[in-house]
Amino acid sequence: MTFKEKVVALLNDGLAEKPAVFLIDLTITDSQKIIVTLDGDEGVTLQDCIDISRAIENNLDREEHDFSLEVASAGVSTPLKMVRQYKKNIGRVLKIKTATDTIEAKLVAVNDDFITLTWSAREPKKIGKGKETVEKNLELPYKEIKEAIVTITF
Repeated sequence: MTFKEKVVALLNDGLAEKPAVFLIDLTITDSQKIIVTLDGDEGVTLQDCIDISRAIENNLDREEHDFSLEVASAGVSTPLKMVRQYKKNIGRVLKIKTATDTIEAKLVAVNDDFITLTWSAREPKKIGKGKETVEKNLELPYKEIKEAIVTITF
């Protein structure tokens, strides 16, 4: 079993004990630095990070592999990558980049194929001069999303 396979197995065992926490990213550098990024259905606590760190670190032999370990939660500005992340952010405003546009809209629904967004836009009136506010809706397939970030409003 390679070092990476061993780390993945230990990580999966640790995550199995915490079903509300899930893996976003695992990186193992050439210098044996292990970087684990987590997210959770209700967020990630410090204790979640400690538990996952211990699940990995306590079961690896430092005599066999000299490694460093970093376990952290996905930050506010971290792009959404998984359907599970979109589901936990229903009702929040996302800034989404596609190949042709950047959209800032409220996430109202999520399924396994696409997300549904809604936002208000000012458009020219169909009759007469001036502009009117219209509600827009869009079903956006995941494959068209280049980047999606939750926007924080104060």
